[in-house]
Amino acid sequence: MHITLRQLKVFEAVARLASYTRAAEELHLTQPAVSMQIKQLEGGAGLPLFEQLGKKIYLTEAGRELYHYSRAISQQLDEADRVMAEMKGVRRGRLTVAVASTANYFAARLLAVFNQRHADATIILEVTNREGLLQHLDVNDIDLAIMGRPPEKLDLVAEPFMENPLVIIASPSHPLARMKKIPLARIQQETFVVREQGSGTRIAMERFFAEQGVQLSTGMEMSSNEAIKQAVQAGLGLGIVSIHTLELELETRRLQVLDVESFPILRHWYVVHRQGKRLSPVAQIFKEFVIKEARGLLKVPG
Repeated sequence: MHITLRQLKVFEAVARLASYTRAAEELHLTQPAVSMQIKQLEGGAGLPLFEQLGKKIYLTEAGRELYHYSRAISQQLDEADRVMAEMKGVRRGRLTVAVASTANYFAARLLAVFNQRHADATIILEVTNREGLLQHLDVNDIDLAIMGRPPEKLDLVAEPFMENPLVIIASPSHPLARMKKIPLARIQQETFVVREQGSGTRIAMERFFAEQGVQLSTGMEMSSNEAIKQAVQAGLGLGIVSIHTLELELETRRLQVLDVESFPILRHWYVVHRQGKRLSPVAQIFKEFVIKEARGLLKVPG
């Protein structure tokens, strides 16, 4: 059965008003135009929808069935119209954000503040590694990503919003913990616990030491910052992590940031989306919120 929304709208008006004339007046159409729409609708349905007895028209059995569905469809369209209008005001918007595992240490705080201001918005947060973020951006199934700088060859918009210093950490009992202005040459004598290949921290670390002509000795490879911090606390070596991952450990003095020459490695956090992506109102407002307010809302441990 081929039915257009226009035909259903005309049918619903005629059925409700029991009059072609009054339906035409309500819809601002001519009566022949209304009659034509009903005739085409009956042709598509293959059944008569109205019968005329004297000067009055009545719904047939098929007409009563179709009227039931037309009312339901009309109500759903009205609801959709309200939802679209609310989304324009960011009330009922849906926001999907993917963040790098390192950024998750502060992303939840940003989302909490944003959610307080826009309580009716639905927010979905996914935490993943750099490879996972790039896959999400590639298939365009998220609104925004929060991550380190993405590869320049990708067709992305990446805007920095906050510094992301990478620091060297050690157990407080490590001999280097008592030293100041540690030369990079001295660092070469230590073993490092490192992130997995392809992670943003690993890429930045390797690039930095290659530029400095320093060869590091790497031991265990970990897939998370938490694992690195636990290994460093246990005395398995030094680690390099974002300062944003260390708030609790520095407060409780379970880890110490070493005073090393040329450190920290200064990077930035970026809010990222596909080039040309049409951001929804809630996504656009969240992006502006992150760029303008994140730095002031988040405390850098130290």
